[in-house]
Amino acid sequence: MINDLWYKNAVIYCLSVETFMDANGDGVGDFQGLMRRLDYLSGLGVTAIWLMPFQASPGRDDGYDVSDYYNIDPRYGSLGDFVEFTHGAKQRGIRVLIDLVINHTSKDHPWFQAARSDPRSPYRDWYVWSDKKPDNADQGMVFPGVQKTTWTYDDKAKAYYFHRFYDHQPDLNTSNPEVQAEILKIMGFWIQLGVSGFRMDAAPFIIATKGADVTKPVEQFDMLRKFREFLQWRLGDSIILAEANILPKDNFEYFGDDGDRMQMMFNFQVNQALFYAFASADTRPLKKAMEATKPRPATAQWGLFLRNHDELDLGRLTEKQRGAVFAAFGPEKDMQLYDRGIRRRLAPMLGGDHRRIEMAYSLLFSLPGTPVIRYGDEIGMGDDLGLPERNCARTPMQWSTEPEGGFTKSEKPISPVIKDGPYGFQHVNVAEQRRDPNSLLNWTERMIRMRKEAPEIGWGDFSVIDTGNDGVLALRYDWRGNSVLILHNLHAQPTEVSFDPDIGEDGRQLIDIADGASSKADENGFHTVVLDAYGYRWYRVGGLDYLLRRTEI
Repeated sequence: MINDLWYKNAVIYCLSVETFMDANGDGVGDFQGLMRRLDYLSGLGVTAIWLMPFQASPGRDDGYDVSDYYNIDPRYGSLGDFVEFTHGAKQRGIRVLIDLVINHTSKDHPWFQAARSDPRSPYRDWYVWSDKKPDNADQGMVFPGVQKTTWTYDDKAKAYYFHRFYDHQPDLNTSNPEVQAEILKIMGFWIQLGVSGFRMDAAPFIIATKGADVTKPVEQFDMLRKFREFLQWRLGDSIILAEANILPKDNFEYFGDDGDRMQMMFNFQVNQALFYAFASADTRPLKKAMEATKPRPATAQWGLFLRNHDELDLGRLTEKQRGAVFAAFGPEKDMQLYDRGIRRRLAPMLGGDHRRIEMAYSLLFSLPGTPVIRYGDEIGMGDDLGLPERNCARTPMQWSTEPEGGFTKSEKPISPVIKDGPYGFQHVNVAEQRRDPNSLLNWTERMIRMRKEAPEIGWGDFSVIDTGNDGVLALRYDWRGNSVLILHNLHAQPTEVSFDPDIGEDGRQLIDIADGASSKADENGFHTVVLDAYGYRWYRVGGLDYLLRRTEI
């Protein structure tokens, strides 16, 4: 069962091929370069890689405007290069997940070109059309402030087409059975080439009904079950990780009451409450978000993250909470995006303070679910706010102090390497941190190893332990007769807390597995612990013979 549900205790690493390493010298990362960095990823300890889009695309939206689902952008290499990469990853025990971008295509896709050219084309109904501009065309934009409408007139088709995202990304009519059949073919194709699953982009929009007469979209949840059935028929332990920024009341609709839909979803509720906790040292909304998202099928799992390749969406917070996060981490207008989020990377958001960065990642690794980390965050990479929209946080990986950060031999990378300021590649890079035992990179390697050796977090049930201090989060996980207890201090000053682990006689002894600062309870069963500013403790409950005491399932 553990092997079948590998994602329950995994560490996923998100990267973009074009920004990781350029082996061809043309300024664009490619699969040959990624192949050469597989040993780095293996050494880091990640168990799966999530690749952002790399299929053929005109590149107007970083590859999320796909023009051929069955081929690779020639800048990144060939299908042969991709298979060589998936084989190399498998040899190192690393699974590969890829983006499944099926809500829309590029307007350059042959399907759309055929659809707009002839109303009798079999592809006409693969997209969503209207003879006149719908009354709600100025509503529902994904990118407000940048995107002005969701319906655009096409001169050749003599009709309006629907696009939830940019106007160069016409939405597929996913209610069409032929489109659904094509989606299954796309998944089957990449499974045959060695991938272990997909990150489903914009899942709620994929399953929503679309059309000029649709004022309140209806989610077609059975579509998710169809995708799941097909995928597991082709490869039994493959998964879909859904991007679905939804309310907790809808979680089971996506997971399925019997766990027969999505295996994983990103936990946006916890993510947003987490950043409010960082900004305010108030963990109460975070605890509520964790409790609200606690119920899920036994086979389902949350994907937990700090930052990803998009903006930090704060839309689920109250106005007051959102204001606190903006004030702390994105006070200037050019740091904000789409009237709802922050477009910065984690390190500059936290002021480059390694104590806070380590605390943030330690907390991520201790939250109920599977941690997803972003390339470059393991070394504390920064952002380039001079680049438009989300591109500011999508700069090339910084490998060394060599020109262009060791990313490429070209003098003109597709995206400029960060060269100036404290986050320039001369100061923040893998090579320098590899040689420093106290670096963020080496700390991250140790943290990943410690997280993988605590399967209670991925598999077990959690309890929030009362510390009497809203700025200190204490979580206990129980699984197969063993427990771990983890403390985090979100205050900027040292804090002393007393607490009862609430687990009987075993709770009298807490063994620190991070730095050796173990604790014994007083005569009343309470532990008193002093936490440094932004400090944390990872405890084994009862002793280090936990593997001998682990019960059978």
